[in-house]
Amino acid sequence: MYNSKIIGLGHYVPENVVTNDDLSKVMDTNDEWIQERTGIKERRHVVKGDGDTTTSMGVKAAKVAIERAGIDKDDIDFIVFATLSPDYYFPGPGVLVQRDLGIKTVGALDVRNQCSGFIYGISVADQYIKSGMYKNILVIGSEVHSHGLDMTTRGRAVSVIFGDGAGAAILSREEDTSKGILSTHLHSEGQHAEELSLLAPGMGNRWVSDIIADNDPNDESYLPHMNGQFVFKNAVVRFSEVIVEGLKANKLEATDIDLLVPHQANLRISQFIQKKFGLKDDQVFNNIMNYGNTTAASIPIALTEAWEQGRVKEGDTVVLAAFGSGFTWGSAIIKW
Repeated sequence: MYNSKIIGLGHYVPENVVTNDDLSKVMDTNDEWIQERTGIKERRHVVKGDGDTTTSMGVKAAKVAIERAGIDKDDIDFIVFATLSPDYYFPGPGVLVQRDLGIKTVGALDVRNQCSGFIYGISVADQYIKSGMYKNILVIGSEVHSHGLDMTTRGRAVSVIFGDGAGAAILSREEDTSKGILSTHLHSEGQHAEELSLLAPGMGNRWVSDIIADNDPNDESYLPHMNGQFVFKNAVVRFSEVIVEGLKANKLEATDIDLLVPHQANLRISQFIQKKFGLKDDQVFNNIMNYGNTTAASIPIALTEAWEQGRVKEGDTVVLAAFGSGFTWGSAIIKW
């Protein structure tokens, strides 16, 4: 058996910065209201015509990760792409990355686990590498939320939170099993699926033609819905549980954590978890204030920035954790 190790990280965000004051011009909100509830100051949105898509942003992040890993694109044996906002309903962006990077005809897998998507993708890649099936795997998390948000007062509870961006990691074989990804832990609870969801374009027993025929301006099935307080209450519980699960599996304590990189859902959730585990500010990395919630991209963007800032060092115990739509949640315990 091998372990898998992250050997390269990269991220990309659109140049277009959307501040809270910018949002206050199109909906009834303000900077104080948004920061108090979410901790977000600004986010990035793609601009129509600039060419940024879920796939293209993932490709840009991947190129950085590949270069930093010191490998050639043809050394990649498999691709895992996590997103809730694919370019097309089908096919998924995994194959588009294979095409656009000019990688040989390796397998490409799409992961649809929303905010937990990158953790799920890392877990899948980790198991492939541990089994010896593959040596180098590209894992991407990328999202374009801005095209599907209700940028009016009606949708402000959701729309102020989300941003666009992408992050990528190269996982590679590590023969020293005391290093790399020590374990991953995944969970789901579909009982609460509709509490954080977007019903279209699946639309249950309705068809696209029905929606078009109705032409109902009040039909919100194609807009994201979130029961904010309910999601928050579940998030803080599940975050805590899955972090504890990962620590116990590796005979570690909270005091052993050098850096926690949580999914950037809401700064208040991260602060709650930090307090619960008694972690200092330098033991938790947050960048939601700059990018908002980028769903599957949030952890790889944050992990990349933490590494770039020297917050992740060889030998560190790094914990990744996420909770989101599904409900799904997960953690990864890494010895860097």
